[in-house]
Amino acid sequence: HVQQLEAEWVMRTTGVSADHLHQHQPGDTIKIGEVEICLVHTPGHTPGSQCFLVDNCLVAGDTLFLEGCGRTDLPGSNPEHMYDSLKTLEALPDKTVVFPGHRYSEPSSRTLDEVRQTNYVFKPKTKSDWLQWFS
Repeated sequence: HVQQLEAEWVMRTTGVSADHLHQHQPGDTIKIGEVEICLVHTPGHTPGSQCFLVDNCLVAGDTLFLEGCGRTDLPGSNPEHMYDSLKTLEALPDKTVVFPGHRYSEPSSRTLDEVRQTNYVFKPKTKSDWLQWFS
């Protein structure tokens, strides 16, 4: 499963054919058994970065860590898109439990309310300020 924007890159770098990829648009949902997963497109670290929202749990991948966010200085990354993606995630309910793609800190998860209060990526309140910190 891949965001459509990143499908060409995935095919080119892995050799996987288009027939073996399920390409998605932002906001698509997939169902595995009785579990419904919302695909939240969060570009910034890569053009096709996405998080998975299941009930009140967010598998945040390389978009949001408990302390920090994915790098935006790599080929294909974009600090402006990362800011917009973080704003999308910031708007989720307080009780959403964030499970980052890397365990750079203890504990392994926190509520989004806790992450908003302690994670420095949420300190700048305007895109201009954020870009001064992270570009």
